Amino acid sequence: MPLSGTPTPKPAPSAIFRAMAEGGVLFSSETEVYFGVNPVGAIIWDLLPKAATLEELCATLSARFHDVGPDRIRHDVLSFIADLRANGLVVDAGETTSDTAAASGAP
Repeated sequence: MPLSGTPTPKPAPSAIFRAMAEGGVLFSSETEVYFGVNPVGAIIWDLLPKAATLEELCATLSARFHDVGPDRIRHDVLSFIADLRANGLVVDAGETTSDTAAASGAP
């Protein structure tokens, strides 16, 4: 997936985040999924509504974590977002959680 120009998914309206010392926990009030995140996952979650594109999100993380290469950051961000998407915790720009449910065949 190209990062340049790809809009950053946004937290689903049904997603609730609670920060904790060891990262945080996400809960979807729609799907009743609990999803634990480590400290970097909590940072990514915090950046989702702020970053316009995945490229911007990865650039922000690269500036913060100098010891991690950009390819590793890109891979980890895409993997994390795929996990969030699979659990109904993020939606793409203009999409609602009911659109996501309809696309997946969920009621």
